[in-house]
Amino acid sequence: MLADKALDLIKELRRSPDYLQPLREDTIRQILEEMAVLFRENQNDVDAVVNSEVELHTTIHVRHIILTRMKRCLLAYLYNRLMFIKRMRWAFGSVLTSDVKTNMSEQEQQWFQKYSTNLTNYMASIGGGVGLDLTKYHHPPKSLYVQVRCLSDYGDFETEDGTIINLTKNSTHFLERSQCEKLIHQGILEHVT
Repeated sequence: MLADKALDLIKELRRSPDYLQPLREDTIRQILEEMAVLFRENQNDVDAVVNSEVELHTTIHVRHIILTRMKRCLLAYLYNRLMFIKRMRWAFGSVLTSDVKTNMSEQEQQWFQKYSTNLTNYMASIGGGVGLDLTKYHHPPKSLYVQVRCLSDYGDFETEDGTIINLTKNSTHFLERSQCEKLIHQGILEHVT
């Protein structure tokens, strides 16, 4: 049936929302070829209608609707793949895992590199000249200070104001979120609720 392959691409996206499947270039190529055939048939029928009294308006209209649907499915498939790649950049940084990279087309990899470069340049330009890492916090903090527990012996930790704190195993501290966030991500500190 017409447009089934295009619909299969959308179904694939719904089956695996948390995983990037390999780009189905052959299917995309087949859909584009099918669209070209439908377009040529429409052109021929339009020429026939113009040159004679043949009534083909319904056929032309149905083909046009099918072409539009196929186009929408292709655009939705490609757009959702790019949005998945964009989410990966925000979640994991500028380096993708090899399994994600192998499932990306060359054009998607180029798009990812350009997006990463643009995001990095933008983050460097804001924050009063020192830059601001927008990927650091996925949710706005509820408070500027957090209570943390040290999971291992780290030694002396100097805060931005010059205060030195000795981080020993199982010690608890009340620190600025911005200063201890990196240690939390490294697994040295844990946020105590």
